[in-house]
Amino acid sequence: MVEIKSIGVVGGGQMGSGIAQLAAANGLDVIVHDSDSTALNKALKSISDNIRRLVSRGHLSKDKGADAFRRLKGASNLEDFHRVDIVIEAIVESEDVKKKLFAHLDKIVKGSAILASNTSSISITRFGKTIICSQDFPGFIVNRILMPMINEAFHALYTGVATKEDIDTGMKLGTNHPMGPLELADFIGLDVCLSIMKVLHAGLGDSKYVPCPLLVQYVDAGRLGKKRGIGVYNYSKTTKEMKPLARL
Repeated sequence: MVEIKSIGVVGGGQMGSGIAQLAAANGLDVIVHDSDSTALNKALKSISDNIRRLVSRGHLSKDKGADAFRRLKGASNLEDFHRVDIVIEAIVESEDVKKKLFAHLDKIVKGSAILASNTSSISITRFGKTIICSQDFPGFIVNRILMPMINEAFHALYTGVATKEDIDTGMKLGTNHPMGPLELADFIGLDVCLSIMKVLHAGLGDSKYVPCPLLVQYVDAGRLGKKRGIGVYNYSKTTKEMKPLARL
C-alpha cells in the first residue's frame, strides 16, 4: 500500500474544501485545484478561515494550525498533481465529466498514485469512515432516500402547500431533523441536488425521481444555494428575492 503523504483535491466547493482542510490539518501536503480562479481563491480563504476558527476554539493547536497553512496550496493547472500520492475529485455529479477528468489525471499522476472519487450517487467504489453496506444501485442509501424527500419539499413549495419556512419548520419539529429539507438543499447546492435526481431517474427509471420543475427553475436562474448567496432562501442583502413560478 502506498504511503500517503500528499493529496490533490479537484474541486473547490464545499466537499472539496472540507477534504482539503481535513487532510492539511492531519499532516498531509495538499494541493487544491479548481478551473475557476474565483472559486479556487474562495475555497482557500474558506479553508484558512476554518483552520483559524478551530485554533481559536482550542480544537486545533497553534502549531498544527500553522503547519496546516504551510501544507495548503492552490493550483490552476492539473499538471501540478504529478507528484501527489492520491487525487480525490469533488467536482460536478456527472459520470461523463468525472470519466474525462480521470482519463486526464491518469496521464499526469505517477504510476503509484491513487485516483479516488467523492461521488454521492454514481456507481463507483467508495471510501468512508463508518462503514455501511449498500448494494450497487444509483444513489446507494442516503441519497436514494434524502434526495426524493428534498424533491418532494420543492413540490410542496411549488404547488403552494406551504411557505418555505413552514415546510422546513414542520420537518424539523415533526421529524427531529436539524435542518429543514429546503434549507439543507441550499446547503448542499441546488445544482448538486438536481444532478443527483437526474442520476436517480436515469438509473432507476421511476417517475418519482423526476426533478421538480421549481428545482430546475432555480438552478436555471443561477439560484444554487448558500454558495451563490441565494437559493430557496436569500443569503445576500444585495440579491433580490424572486418568487417561485406556481403551477397552473
